[in-house]
Amino acid sequence: MEKHQSILELHPGLVWGFAITVVVMLLLDLGVFNKKSHEVSSKEATIWSVIWISLSMIFSGIVYWVFNQSDGHALAIEKFTQYQAAYWIEKALSVDNLFVFILVFGFFKVPKYLHHKVLFWGIIGALLFRAIFIFAGVGLINLTYLPEMHILGKGVHINVVMMLFGLFLVYAGIKSWGDGGDDEDEDFSNTAGAKLIKSFWKVSDNYDGDKFFTVKNGIKMATPLLVVVGVIEFTDVLFAVDSIPAIFAISDDPFILYTSNIFAILGLRSLYFLLANFIHMFSKLPYGLAIILTFIGVKMLIAPWIHISSPISLGIVGGVLIISVVLSLIFPDKEEDEKEKLGE
Repeated sequence: MEKHQSILELHPGLVWGFAITVVVMLLLDLGVFNKKSHEVSSKEATIWSVIWISLSMIFSGIVYWVFNQSDGHALAIEKFTQYQAAYWIEKALSVDNLFVFILVFGFFKVPKYLHHKVLFWGIIGALLFRAIFIFAGVGLINLTYLPEMHILGKGVHINVVMMLFGLFLVYAGIKSWGDGGDDEDEDFSNTAGAKLIKSFWKVSDNYDGDKFFTVKNGIKMATPLLVVVGVIEFTDVLFAVDSIPAIFAISDDPFILYTSNIFAILGLRSLYFLLANFIHMFSKLPYGLAIILTFIGVKMLIAPWIHISSPISLGIVGGVLIISVVLSLIFPDKEEDEKEKLGE
């Protein structure tokens, strides 16, 4: 993989612009538009989905413009497609989160008007954890290149971490093929996130509006809402184990990876409210995600010999997603449709 100076080094103003945009949007989201907990309508979810996707695309345009000004058209296109590929890979893999979110909210019987608050604080946690994973991961990758060796008649630099990531993603892709229903019977009250909250506080039996803490008989207790946030945070960490290695196959620029990742995550919340009632219509999507994981894993494994460019990667990922959605609509899962009709 070719190495270039990151945007973080070349354009610190862009870093501040990204940070300020995210902070302002989150403050507006929580402090103005969603000051009171309420059930998010499809219209509101659509508006916010358009806003976040538009901001993401605008930022990718800024990335292109910045590099075109300083480094020329070829590198600008490469960085633009790196951002786009990383964004849509994270967006696609994040759809898996939606399936689990639905199960978690159903398991804890979370009132619909509280879903937004849980997902908001889940995203705040994701901002921190993704930064740690991405910047630490890039640093680790840079430290684990082996000395040049000749394999299959070609001098190559093999990276130990990238090879391990590649093997893991191929395994994860094969294992997840059609494996979308394993979480349905899971006891989410015994997951690590729930146990962590319970290890610090005693948990009340009932919700107290949108509060994370309540007082019962003079004792301060956590509400089930805080437990749900803990479960969502832990779930995001688990999903990051797949998605973060996947985007390392696209770029070695931590700023490109982090900004694309965060914009995808920020839009996930509105996407949840938009698709929650229709998620059963995308029954073939898990197969598409399995193919994407396997493809990215193979790309990592063959990278020392064959470089698959970002535009090609973007085209393959986009094509698999489109085909998965189209096939889901043409050949719906009859069992899932039946469950939906019965209200299960």
